[in-house]
Amino acid sequence: MRFLRLFLLASTWLGFTLAAQAQGGRITGVVQDSVTHEPLPFSSVFLANTTLGATTNENGAFTLDRVPKGNYDIVGSYVGYKLSKQSITVVAGATAPAITLRLASSGPQLGEVVVKADAHQEDNYRKFSSLFLGTTTFSKQCRITNPQDVDVLYNDTTKDLVATTDNYVQVENKALGYRIKYYGLHFQYNEASESSGFDGQTVFEEMTPKDEKQRRQWEANRVAAYNGSLTHFLKSVYDNNIAENNFMAQQVRLVLPLRASRAEAALRKKKTPLTAADQDSLNAWAALPPTAQLNSVARPIDSLRRVSADGEHRFLRFRDELQVVYFGEAPDPGYTAAMSPIGPASKTMPTKRQVSRLTLVPTETEINANGTLVNPLDVVIGEYWGFQKIGEFLPLDYAPPVEAKATSAQLK
Repeated sequence: MRFLRLFLLASTWLGFTLAAQAQGGRITGVVQDSVTHEPLPFSSVFLANTTLGATTNENGAFTLDRVPKGNYDIVGSYVGYKLSKQSITVVAGATAPAITLRLASSGPQLGEVVVKADAHQEDNYRKFSSLFLGTTTFSKQCRITNPQDVDVLYNDTTKDLVATTDNYVQVENKALGYRIKYYGLHFQYNEASESSGFDGQTVFEEMTPKDEKQRRQWEANRVAAYNGSLTHFLKSVYDNNIAENNFMAQQVRLVLPLRASRAEAALRKKKTPLTAADQDSLNAWAALPPTAQLNSVARPIDSLRRVSADGEHRFLRFRDELQVVYFGEAPDPGYTAAMSPIGPASKTMPTKRQVSRLTLVPTETEINANGTLVNPLDVVIGEYWGFQKIGEFLPLDYAPPVEAKATSAQLK
């Protein structure tokens, strides 16, 4: 089974009403040179993974109003400088402590550099583009608008395909109506393990629909991208209503083959130290892949969710792995993997469902009220969630229409 470490959370939801957004908090600050502390006028400032951003004035100052409450990374960008990022907490109806973003120079240009042509450069770029954008129906409506700014290298020794950019990569998602800039993108794919991940600071810009029909289509597609997503699931765990939102979570245990377990137990019971032959035997058994066993009974929400004593924090917790099934939507037509990754599908289950896998690196991780994680790298995803890529990527400040949430909750 393939896993994708979650570098960057995609398809996310704040879930605030318009009234709550209107009463959000305010962020003020200044962008400066890290050495001289001189202001950097007309630099870009944005809250990572949102549509919220501003341009500094001639004094390097900026203001962001009506910011929904929550935890954010605020990022400063200026041509010829490295990105600067700080974490910030926004409280509704209040102004956050002033931010000073000090950007370090990228360094002097050393003159023209002659780069040896790579005969496989175009092939490498096409592979990167496919892996980065994905192959979903929505991903096929995405394109990188500045491919000339992307550097793609392939290492024959490590089998790593790496893509980077000095400034940003811009993606137009014509399925959802967003223009996304990935500042400082670092993408890596390993052919041997078939695993990939990417990191960067993103900002979303709403595209202008050509007519009312396109606006409605974008709205419907955004709802579809949100439904069944990892963020939708985490938000449901936070709100204590996974069943009402058409999710079912089942425990997956990874068990050593029976003979391997018995061999290890027998050898460990020996009173004398293990011989080289004994150790070789243990090593051979240890190399066997574990067997995945699925518990057909749904995990109760109380076994997945912990609330702090003061009621202010909520955590996702479980051991081994989870198989998460979403019954509210059929999978994308491009998804050809088995509907039930482990064992035969139950005859009582609908055939049209999305099946994903989730692993926790620690034993528990804290969930924000918007369905994101305090530490995104605490989780590893696979199956359907791993299949979804840029085509389903939503900003943090996206909130599905109330009627869409009501309809989803009524599905059985």
